[in-house]
Amino acid sequence: MGFRTDISERQRRFGDELRRLRNTAGLSAAEIGDVLGMKGPAVSHTEAGRLGLNLERLTLWLDACGVSDPDYRAGLVAMCRSNGKGWWSEYRPFVVPAALDLAEFESTATALASYQTHLIPGLLQTKGYTEVIHEYNERKVDFRNRRQQVLAPENALPFHAVIHEAALHMMYGGPTVMRDQLTHLIEMARLPHVTIQILPFDCTVYASTDTAFVLMHGPHSRLDTVLLENPHGQTFLGDPEEVAPFRRKFDRLKGMALPPLDTSMSGPSPAFRDSWGMIQHIRYKLLGR
Repeated sequence: MGFRTDISERQRRFGDELRRLRNTAGLSAAEIGDVLGMKGPAVSHTEAGRLGLNLERLTLWLDACGVSDPDYRAGLVAMCRSNGKGWWSEYRPFVVPAALDLAEFESTATALASYQTHLIPGLLQTKGYTEVIHEYNERKVDFRNRRQQVLAPENALPFHAVIHEAALHMMYGGPTVMRDQLTHLIEMARLPHVTIQILPFDCTVYASTDTAFVLMHGPHSRLDTVLLENPHGQTFLGDPEEVAPFRRKFDRLKGMALPPLDTSMSGPSPAFRDSWGMIQHIRYKLLGR
């Protein structure tokens, strides 16, 4: 089998998991290779994602490393068996590799959590808003629309978004586009598996709220993944020690944000400010613009 030239984030993550398991078990590459009937260099290439691994050898690897958790084992088996192909494959010539990796991770996630600072989360964007963000690139707009299908009622993937108030005031596309976008947020909040909270400007607690990220829950907590957005591009984090702080950070952001949108209410409660009232207030101001 030849080496892979283009390594997907799933393949890289699978190799990282195998390496962490081997190191935790105190086994060298040569020692695990003896168990699997592989040379040490082949083990290293497998851990780097350059070589695949069949299910028989994966089972031997997990047994040698003492992995007994059924959910974790099942998650690794699914990663091993996947060929990485899906609806996103046809967009390979038109979007960056990180976008393809994100779509693949979303397709296998058990839940999603998103924190955004200056943009509406991609899965909650209207077509008009997305067109402005992607400068009317038809294929990129269509790709984002396809990604949003994970939130369709028939899929019902749990999604929790904390959105900074700044994103509601950005006039991307003008007042009409933003008014439609805010209306869409309210409509999306009607779905029982979608939770939306707004982090207000006047929040007096600082929780490193300047970096947007997405937390994708896997079939086991050890397979959770963070997509970190920064000026240099997108970075995927999979090491449990790297993911844990973002899990705690999102929990803190939920506590700092206004209560979630409750579309069963006819208006904001006079007893407290809430996310529904915040969005409706900004949307109302846009009616006169």
